Amino acid sequence: MRLPEQLEEYRNMIRAPIISEKSMEQAERENKYHFEVHSDANKIQIRHAIEALFDVRVIKVNTMNVKGKARQHSYRHRTGKTARRKKAIVTVAPGDHIDLVDV
Repeated sequence: MRLPEQLEEYRNMIRAPIISEKSMEQAERENKYHFEVHSDANKIQIRHAIEALFDVRVIKVNTMNVKGKARQHSYRHRTGKTARRKKAIVTVAPGDHIDLVDV
C-alpha cells in the first residue's frame, strides 16, 4: 500500500494525459498511452507512478523532451514561444487498460 504523500508526489509527476487522434489509436491498437510528465522525472519514476495511480503493469516507458514552437501573436506582430514539455509514452501489459476519460 502506498502512502498518501507518495501518491500525491506521483500525481504531481504525471501532469496530464495527452489526448489526440494518434495517441488514442495507439492506446487501442498497441496499449501505448501518452502523458505529459514533470521535466525532472525519469523512466523509473514514471513507471512507478503509472503503476501506483492506475493499477496496471507497465512494460516499457519512452520519454522525449518536446521543444517549444515559435508563434507569432497578432498584437503588433510580436513573437513568442509555446512552452516546452516532457512527454512519456507508456506501454502497459496486454489485458491492462487505462481509462483516460476519468483522469
